[in-house]
Amino acid sequence: MAEIELADVFVEMADTLVDEFDVADFLHSLAERAVGLLGVAAAGLLVTDGQGTLKLVAASSERTRVLELFQLQTDQGPCVDCFRSGRPVSVADLPAVGSWPRFTAAATEAGFAAVHALPMRLRNEVIGALNLFDVAPGALSEETLRIGQALADVATIGLLQHRAILSRDLMTEQLQTALNSRVLIEQAKGVIAERHCMDMAEAFIMLRKLARDTNRRLAELAGEIVDGTDNSGGRVRR
Repeated sequence: MAEIELADVFVEMADTLVDEFDVADFLHSLAERAVGLLGVAAAGLLVTDGQGTLKLVAASSERTRVLELFQLQTDQGPCVDCFRSGRPVSVADLPAVGSWPRFTAAATEAGFAAVHALPMRLRNEVIGALNLFDVAPGALSEETLRIGQALADVATIGLLQHRAILSRDLMTEQLQTALNSRVLIEQAKGVIAERHCMDMAEAFIMLRKLARDTNRRLAELAGEIVDGTDNSGGRVRR
């Protein structure tokens, strides 16, 4: 079963080789797939914005999103180190290590005890990091880490291949669009959460479902919800 699911993920990742794909949805799918395949509690994805600065582009849960943003704001943590070194960083017991005190305190408060960061790298080019979080201390098996790195590698190849097809400038623009899209998506989640008295995670599930049901991009729908022009016939509801 695991082998079949992994094969399905790789087929899904291969869709990035077409001329057009939804970058925001692709990266969110990668984070969610990582959680399901690797048996971790949460995953986040950091990608460079083209000027070498890491930005959060996807997270499998709200608490992960907040923790990743905190890590970027403080410029310290295993995921930042992973990106800078281009090497995996695996911490089985955060409090025991004693590194990154501010990140460790925030991760502990968020309920995480272990973190594993895998570079999104092709040869010497590092474009981001796939970050895996767990609620209990413990190392990941070598097999799990290999599968996680394979996911990061496939995503990297897909993004870089797309850039090669469309040119470097356009790919940088698309990555920037993904970053801008995240802002719209977060705003739309807030609108939906307030409108339907639900939490942010439920709001995102509703937003993605409507986007897919109406064959629209996440950012496009999010923008319409935020500015009040969404004409989905009231389908943003429970």
